Amino acid sequence: MPPFSQLPLRCWAEIDLAALERNLRLIRASLPPHMRYVAVVKADAYGHGLPQAAARLMHAGADLFAVANLAEAAALREIGPGWPILLLSPLLPEEDRHLADYDLIATVSTSDEVRRFDAVGRASGRPVTVHLKIDTGMGRLGVWHEHAEKLCSEILAAPHIRLGGVFTHFASPDENPAFTAEQRRRFLKALACCPRLDLSQLFIHADNSAGLETLESAGPFNAVRVGLLQFGIVPRRDSLLAQVHTEPVFSFRTRVGIVKQLPRGTGISYGSTHTLARDSAIAVLTAGYGDGIPRAASNRARVLIRGARCPVLGRVTMDQTIVDVTDIPGVASGDECVLVGRQGGAEITVTEFSHWADTIPWETLCSVTKRVPRLYKTALGL
Repeated sequence: MPPFSQLPLRCWAEIDLAALERNLRLIRASLPPHMRYVAVVKADAYGHGLPQAAARLMHAGADLFAVANLAEAAALREIGPGWPILLLSPLLPEEDRHLADYDLIATVSTSDEVRRFDAVGRASGRPVTVHLKIDTGMGRLGVWHEHAEKLCSEILAAPHIRLGGVFTHFASPDENPAFTAEQRRRFLKALACCPRLDLSQLFIHADNSAGLETLESAGPFNAVRVGLLQFGIVPRRDSLLAQVHTEPVFSFRTRVGIVKQLPRGTGISYGSTHTLARDSAIAVLTAGYGDGIPRAASNRARVLIRGARCPVLGRVTMDQTIVDVTDIPGVASGDECVLVGRQGGAEITVTEFSHWADTIPWETLCSVTKRVPRLYKTALGL
């Protein structure tokens, strides 16, 4: 009996780590020398695989890593001892002590967190590093910008806390440039109200892949949080970083299970939401929503088979998806089918795939399930 790892692949994702490294180097080259690279690798590095992606980003020279929670930080710490790791989400009280265990940077939004983290630093015998987050209109984490001075003073007065950075989070950089500009103005005003800060010694970051518009008047900003763009997906076309020609790192593939002929008038899949308008050849793919093809893409998405686009027919089911191959000669069981990626001269991007599913690339990448193996390409090929 062959081991599981040697069974034929029915559905898989390919992750091009060489492209990831090239992307980081291109993005970094587009930034001023003083601008530091914060690699956001939360949610299993946006579904690409945290250990593999983070190790390559370390090799390529990221300055700081940002994750969502303690479990991600602990996994990342095992890969790179000594690398600075910022926790973007709040800690639960019972998690506090692990800040010292794993040498992590915490995000501070409240006075309660200042007291808790100061206690951790006192108990461990070394200061806990934190980044102050300022809420400039996201309405989620961070101290409200009008109250930032007070919380900043509390941090600076805490003997067992070291302030390592200040940041904010733009709510709609890809949709509302005017509000992004207002958030930036609020952030700068809040910084100005904290005169005891030596900004040159801190990470000052607000911009991400979608929000960076100019570096001509960067002010105190000296770091950029890069998430989606390092994986070759442009979140906003008129962002400054969108001008960097990154490559897709992720592709999503499956195979044709069977090909069969059906007569005109046949209903397809659950609920018969599609009825064949002609005698048709249909291919049943060996992947469905149990793998990460969303049901919302039913009757909307396209896939690539033999370099041609084939429409999805009917509802996507848990383990199979049905597509029309009537106009593509020779399609057979075992043929590769591209859900996201390139085949021949054709391409389906993550953004296009997400549009068919009424979602965003971030969710698409995070929704490819654990039963889908990730295959890693490592050759740099510069």
